Amino acid sequence: MQDASLQPELALRVGLAARELPELDISQLLRVLTGLLGAPLTADKLAGVTPRGLRDAGGAHHLEAVQQASAERLEAACRALHGNAAEADPVPEPEPGPSPAGSIRVACASNSGGQLDGHFGACARFLVYDVAATGYRLAEVRPVAEAVSGTGVRRDDKIRARVGLIADCHVLYCCSIGGPAAAKVVNAGVFPVKRDEGGEAGAQMRELGAVLADRPPPWLAKLMADGSAAGAASAS
Repeated sequence: MQDASLQPELALRVGLAARELPELDISQLLRVLTGLLGAPLTADKLAGVTPRGLRDAGGAHHLEAVQQASAERLEAACRALHGNAAEADPVPEPEPGPSPAGSIRVACASNSGGQLDGHFGACARFLVYDVAATGYRLAEVRPVAEAVSGTGVRRDDKIRARVGLIADCHVLYCCSIGGPAAAKVVNAGVFPVKRDEGGEAGAQMRELGAVLADRPPPWLAKLMADGSAAGAASAS
């Protein structure tokens, strides 16, 4: 999993950096860093890695997980490589108990804690909520790394794995999503909603619940009227 010649402190930095790029294996990141900095890797060398340099090095190795990562993810990876990784916000725990009656299932692309702050094709996990006019609950937390492992290096395979991870949902909330990926999400029967600014996922779900209780747009009204959708969401 890690280069045997790498000092434990440096191996930890590389591991934390790889965590910021969930579709990238540690071995792949080591290959990128060695190609960029030369062997052996040292603390001084890692301290000089920049987001631009990391993206360019990923491109040289044809690794889309680096090339297409958001600026925020690359900056976080570089902070980890420099030894300045921020303490990770705790991932929220799913809430026990039944789902609200008549709820729809919503997946939120997330990278940190309970935040809606992820790109669909690069987020670390999906927070899955059951949302109704009367309330909401966090039903599941679904890590992406487990779903995309073993899918090879093709971007299409990884996107299909992500779509499969949320295929039982009715709505996807994310900060951004590419056109081809959005088409695959829609074809799976999931309605993508972009929230460019992101924010606390629970607050977004409260806002959605208020819309459901007031005057939902036609696409939401259709979901609410779909008995099979309500049954699927409340059966969890």
